[in-house]
Amino acid sequence: MLSDKVKLTTKEILEKEFKTSMRGYHPEEVDQFLDLIIKDYEVFHQAIEELQRENLRLKKQSETTTTRSQPAPVPQTTAGSTNFDILKRLSNLERHVFGDKLYNE
Repeated sequence: MLSDKVKLTTKEILEKEFKTSMRGYHPEEVDQFLDLIIKDYEVFHQAIEELQRENLRLKKQSETTTTRSQPAPVPQTTAGSTNFDILKRLSNLERHVFGDKLYNE
């Protein structure tokens, strides 16, 4: 999971102490920057948790939808209605509509 890969928590960032030296950084600037990082970190953490919950919900919904769905029923032909009968009727209809023009050309 993601929490196994994350190295820092907001608390660890907040409590981080930096050593000072003669030519070091201004502690106030570092603190301000760390405050921004902490705020972003919290927003990212909340977003990740929401997305994980949504992902879990959608997976469960998908599983229930999949188990509920059944294969589409095969259309049944009426008695005596085979492919041959359908083609014969179609041929008769074409002959009636187009007459001999269809077959004399």
